[in-house]
Amino acid sequence: MAQISVNNLTFYYDGSYDNIFENVSFSIDTNWKLGFIGRNGKGKTTFLNLLMGKYTFKGSIGTNIRFDYFPYKITECQMQLPATDFIEDIKTGCEMWRVICELAELGEDAEILYRPYNTLSHGERTKILLAVLFSGENDFLLIDEPTNHLDENAREKVKLYLASKKGFILVSHDRDLLDACIDHVLVLNRKTIEVQNGNFSSWWENKQRKDQFAIAENEKHQGEIKKLKQAAARNADWADKNERTKIGYDPIKEHDRGVGTRAFIGAKTKKMQSRVKQIEKRISREIEEKEGLLQDLESPVDLKLVQLTHHKNMLVNLKDYSLSYAGMDNPVFTDFKLTVNRGERIALCGKNGCGKSTIIKLILQKIGIGDINDTFMEQGICEIASGLVVSYVPQSTAGLKGEVSEFCKTHNLNQSLFYAILRQLDFERTQFSKNMEDYSEGQKKKVLLAASLLTPAHLYIWDEPLNYIDVFSRMQIEKLLLEYQPTMLFVEHDVRFREKIATKIIKL
Repeated sequence: MAQISVNNLTFYYDGSYDNIFENVSFSIDTNWKLGFIGRNGKGKTTFLNLLMGKYTFKGSIGTNIRFDYFPYKITECQMQLPATDFIEDIKTGCEMWRVICELAELGEDAEILYRPYNTLSHGERTKILLAVLFSGENDFLLIDEPTNHLDENAREKVKLYLASKKGFILVSHDRDLLDACIDHVLVLNRKTIEVQNGNFSSWWENKQRKDQFAIAENEKHQGEIKKLKQAAARNADWADKNERTKIGYDPIKEHDRGVGTRAFIGAKTKKMQSRVKQIEKRISREIEEKEGLLQDLESPVDLKLVQLTHHKNMLVNLKDYSLSYAGMDNPVFTDFKLTVNRGERIALCGKNGCGKSTIIKLILQKIGIGDINDTFMEQGICEIASGLVVSYVPQSTAGLKGEVSEFCKTHNLNQSLFYAILRQLDFERTQFSKNMEDYSEGQKKKVLLAASLLTPAHLYIWDEPLNYIDVFSRMQIEKLLLEYQPTMLFVEHDVRFREKIATKIIKL
C-alpha cells in the first residue's frame, strides 16, 4: 500500500490568465477506489495528466507507483486497423488473452478486436480500451469518464467490474457509477480541495448540510454586523453631540453648569469614542469570521428556454418503418414505430449500434438540418410535420474550433445572451477569450447545449447531451426541462436523468 502526496502544487497552461491549481496539498491512498468530482474546466483531466508526467509544474507529487491512463490515444493510422494490430503499441506487454477475458466481463464478443477500429461504435471502442487498461498488473489506474457513449447494459457491466477492483482514480459525472464503485472522493470545490470517505451520495448529503450551515452562519454574521454598525453609529453620534456641548451654553437654562464641567464632558466623550472603537474591532472580527463561509457554495442559476408551439399535435410519425444504409445487406431496424407528440419527452434507449443515432440522423435529414450526407434505404411511413423547427445537440464536439464570438456569428446567436447562458453554466469570463479547441470536453458540450437552449424550436433533439457534463450542470438542466417541459427526442444513458425527464421510453 502506497500513497500519492501532493505538496504545494501550482500549475497553469502557457498563455493562460489563471492558475488551474495554486499551492494545492493533499494525500491519497493507492488502495482506495477514489472518485474525482468537480465542475467542468476545474482541472480533473489536467491533474491526471500531471500524474502521468505530461506537464511541468511547481511543487511536488511524491509516489513510487506506475500509472496507466484511460482513454488511450488512437492515431489516424491505427483507426484504419483492427485493435489486434495496435494493442501492443498503446500498452506495452499487453497479452491478447487477457484482453479477451476482460472483454467477456464487459459483455462484448472478442470478434470486435478483428474489425477495423473506425467501423466500431463509440461504445465498442470504449470497451476495447477498458479491456486493454484492465489487462495489466500492478498499475494504478487513472480512469477518465469511462461510461461516455456506453449503453445502459455496458454501464452496468463497467459498474460491476470497477466495484470489484481497488486502486484507481475515477473521473465521472455519472452519479450511479460513482455510488456503486468508489469508497472515497477527491473534490475540486470552487476554492478548496477536499478528500472525504464515502461515495457520491454521502458526499453530496454532507455538502448540502455544510452549505446550509455556511448560509446560516453567514446570515448570523450579517445580522450581527448590521447591529454592531448601528450601535457604532449611535455611539459616534452621541459622542459628537456630547463634545459639542463643551463650549457655549445658556446660563439661564443650564444654571447648574460651570466652566469646570468641560473636563467631565471631555471624559464622557472619550469613553463613548472608546466604545465606538471596541465595536469597530468586533465588526472586523465578525467580517473576518464571515470570510470564506460561502467560497465553496454551489448555487446554480435557473436556466431559461424559449420554445415554439407547432399548430400540429403530431410532429413526427414513423410506422412500420425499416431502414438500412446504402451498401449494407442487413437493415439497422425493421417494423419500427415512433410517434412524437407535442409536449412529450421521448428517450430512445438500447444497445450501442442498435440505431438510436440513425433515427435522429434520419429525422434531421428529412428536415434538412446540418451536413448529414448518409444515404438511407427506407421502407414504411415517415411523416414529419411541415415547418417543423428543430434544435439539435450532436454527440460529437469535434467541429468546435475558433473563438466563441465566431461560433455565435456562424449560428446566428445573440452573443450577449449566449455568453449569459454559458456564465449560468459556470463558465469563467476568461474562457471567452480562448479558442474552443482549448476547452475541456465538458466545456465544449456546454457550448452546444447553450446554442440549443438559445434556439427557439418546436422539437429539441439531443444525442447524448450529458457526456462530459458535470453533476451540478446536469441538475440545472434537469430542473430546466421539468419546469419548461419542451417537446424532446433524446438519447441519454444517464439513468437518473432519463428517469426524471422522459415521459416515454422507447427501447430498440
